[in-house]
Amino acid sequence: MSNMTELKAQDSSIGPHTFEEFLNVAAAFHGNPAPGLIIGGFMVDAARALLPQDTLFDAVVETKKCLPDAVQILTPPSYGNGWMRVLNLGRYALSLYDKFTGQGYRAWLDPKHLGNWPEIQAWFLKTKPKKEQDRALLFAEIKAAARDICLVAPVTIRPSFLIKPNMGAIAVCPACGEGYPKADGAICRGCAGEAPYVIPSDAPRLRAVPVGEAAGRRVLHDMTRIVPGQSKGVEFAAGADIHAGDVCRLQTMGKNSLYVEDVSEPLGDFVHENEAALAFATAMAGVGLVLSGPPREGKIELIAEVGGLLTVARDRLIAFNCIEGVMCASRQSHLVVEAGKAVAGCRAIPLYLPRRVFDVAKHVLADGPLFNILPIRKAKAGVLVTGTEIYSGIIEDKFEPVVRSKVEALGGEVVAVRKVPDDRAAVAAAVAELLAAGADLIVTTAGLSVDPDDVTRLGLDDAGLTDAVHGIPVLPGAMAIIGHIGGADVIGVPACALFHRTTSFDLLLPRVLAGLTPTRRDLAELAEGAMCLSCRSCTYPKCPFGK
Repeated sequence: MSNMTELKAQDSSIGPHTFEEFLNVAAAFHGNPAPGLIIGGFMVDAARALLPQDTLFDAVVETKKCLPDAVQILTPPSYGNGWMRVLNLGRYALSLYDKFTGQGYRAWLDPKHLGNWPEIQAWFLKTKPKKEQDRALLFAEIKAAARDICLVAPVTIRPSFLIKPNMGAIAVCPACGEGYPKADGAICRGCAGEAPYVIPSDAPRLRAVPVGEAAGRRVLHDMTRIVPGQSKGVEFAAGADIHAGDVCRLQTMGKNSLYVEDVSEPLGDFVHENEAALAFATAMAGVGLVLSGPPREGKIELIAEVGGLLTVARDRLIAFNCIEGVMCASRQSHLVVEAGKAVAGCRAIPLYLPRRVFDVAKHVLADGPLFNILPIRKAKAGVLVTGTEIYSGIIEDKFEPVVRSKVEALGGEVVAVRKVPDDRAAVAAAVAELLAAGADLIVTTAGLSVDPDDVTRLGLDDAGLTDAVHGIPVLPGAMAIIGHIGGADVIGVPACALFHRTTSFDLLLPRVLAGLTPTRRDLAELAEGAMCLSCRSCTYPKCPFGK
């Protein structure tokens, strides 16, 4: 049985209210009786009328405009109790559904259907300026249309959506001292820059000394001389004595006043830029990284002590940079770096950082280093070349030299090569032979596309392939596959590697040899920047590909 009478389904009442009463209820709740809210009342009634009586239901609303208020006025679901969720899909629609089974009804406004009421249609599609709308006619049409104004259809909510999101653990933000969901990161979203409030500056007030009066004092920070097109470096280091003969040199650098020791230091609890930079860099540096030395110009760099694969804790790097007054820039994660090369640099922005900000930044870094260099193992690769045309000698194999050169460039070696026809049993048997030859990395070539002769994937499955991810958002090389067979890694290289110098293989190989097991999500994150331009003169990795 419906939970609304047939009579009520045909009149212009909304919930327990007459049309006119609901206008007042809407105005009290919403601030004004907005047309969208009044229409929403009819939409709620239309969907609710089809639910079996006494159904415990939840709601999902597909717009943030007006419609959520109609649900909250007329039904138990609300923002506060979590029974109403708003997915801002931009559609004027709502669904009421059994909170246990997911069975329910969706009501929506269909532009074509609204043609029965021209003023409503003009309002909904915004084809008439607001000042030209006939408000009395608009509301008359809404009242006349009643529950017929919308279309309604049965829906089934996905089981995963029926599970109520759990806020999880609560942490205390080190910046503001308020509670927030720990899953949001090391600091709350408000202190990470999302709060709408103007924050009064707590920057120190530093007293400057005219350069002509600075002789006999010590500079408070590194001062840089820049000669356009020639040089940039520290001319006066922090703590350096200023002599009378330095005044002219300082003026040529554009320095008319200076911050000096014993005069310019701030009152209160502040941290000098050099002290802050050193503390940050020390916390950021993980395995395989050393500091460039004492801070210079308030900055310090992280240097790769050994060659390997750079990994970056991106989420925490972003959280750190959301803190006003500090910064850290780095090279891209999962980049192969050489020993002795800089991979990141950090500094405090002001000369003196408020202790409060310093402590928050250190808290973000407290969960471990942001940067690590993972060693790349020296692979013993077994190369499996598939293709009847190659096996039979119709065409020359050019795959094996491509794979060999890339493996050897990362310090590995090819221990065995097998060539087999497009036959899944032959592929599986060849894999066993390569493993017996001592291969800890199996690289297959071709046979991964959609042609009926492409059976490499099937042969790998027969050989015991596990953890397989087939197809990645990289061009060229979308048909690549990765996984494991026993203790060996597997990378399937599509045929495009014969033509293109740089493919997905170049992105996957270092990750696999560094001990990473990329998931589908990891590979999905490659998509932006993973379209090679196939330049006539390839400069990879000194190009945007894979970044």
